[in-house]
Amino acid sequence: MTIDSLFEQLKHPNPNLRERAMRELADVRDENTISRLMGILDDEDVTYRRAAVKALGAIGPDAVPSLVESLLNSDNATIRGSCAKALAQVAANHPEVSFPTDGLQGLKTALNDPNPVVYIASVMALGEIGSPAFEILAEALRTTDNVAVAVAIVNALGSMGDIRGVEVLTALTSDESVDPYIRESAVSALPRLDQVINYSKRVN
Repeated sequence: MTIDSLFEQLKHPNPNLRERAMRELADVRDENTISRLMGILDDEDVTYRRAAVKALGAIGPDAVPSLVESLLNSDNATIRGSCAKALAQVAANHPEVSFPTDGLQGLKTALNDPNPVVYIASVMALGEIGSPAFEILAEALRTTDNVAVAVAIVNALGSMGDIRGVEVLTALTSDESVDPYIRESAVSALPRLDQVINYSKRVN
């Protein structure tokens, strides 16, 4: 199947065919594939846009520079949010590869994006990256005035499985100066984190 045909398949109503097209695009891509996928990130067709996000994630680290560039510089919040989601897909699809530093730094910067979709997606992407992103999330949690960002970070730490999160979350649960919603989120996140850590120990 040609690359043009694979791009058409990204619009297909059958999700299995879309998934196959994403994987094949990652395998047979040419020098224009990443830029073409980037051009879909503001498409009105949500299915097509999501497929492009996943395809960029399947491509992996090679897509990161373009994603970071648009994450930080696009005027379009839909594109910025899609870039953050695609970076999460890169981490999810390529856990064996060290996540690129420019991707980490781009997501760190995007935590201050004015658009909620973008900053929440950036937190989720950092959570997907896992331990390499721990310090970025912990620092943002200490310094942010945005309750929504803080709660998202607490939830990310609760799912990440990094034992350093226990101390951070425990401190929040007993800090009366912390917003009650953040504190409650930390209380809920701690047992979840404990489960993830124990599961990881059993698996490894």
